[in-house]
Amino acid sequence: MPYLIDGHNVIGQMPRLSLDDPNDEAKLVLLVRSLCARERRSATLIFDGGLPGGVSNLSSSNLTVVFASDRHTSADDLILKRIAADPNPQGLIVVTSDQRLVNAAQQRRASVLRSAEFARLLARPAPAAASEKEREPSADEISEWEALFKNRGLG
Repeated sequence: MPYLIDGHNVIGQMPRLSLDDPNDEAKLVLLVRSLCARERRSATLIFDGGLPGGVSNLSSSNLTVVFASDRHTSADDLILKRIAADPNPQGLIVVTSDQRLVNAAQQRRASVLRSAEFARLLARPAPAAASEKEREPSADEISEWEALFKNRGLG
């Protein structure tokens, strides 16, 4: 199930992000991209204007980043259009706390995840990668093991 995310709505719920930060969108993009990779899920992250409108170069293989293109179109408008046009809305997770968007999602039987709940999901630490779990031993660890084996007559 892909996420359809109300970007600035989520930023407002993130303890380490601020809507006053000029890089808030890019920071959220990195967090969402990481979550999508962990969950093997795709997402569309929609923001009100800021960068030139349309699909942004912040997009990746599993994340499409869209900015509302003008003053007459808001992120909410774009999200409403996507909910209405989705051929399989039951397979969609709409991330917002905007009641108008929640109602539209529920009418089409899409799942809804409140922004605060999604923010908590983003804040969870990523599980350690296999490369971190299976790292090379340090020089001190090797010395400790060598000493242990020598003391047992194995070295």
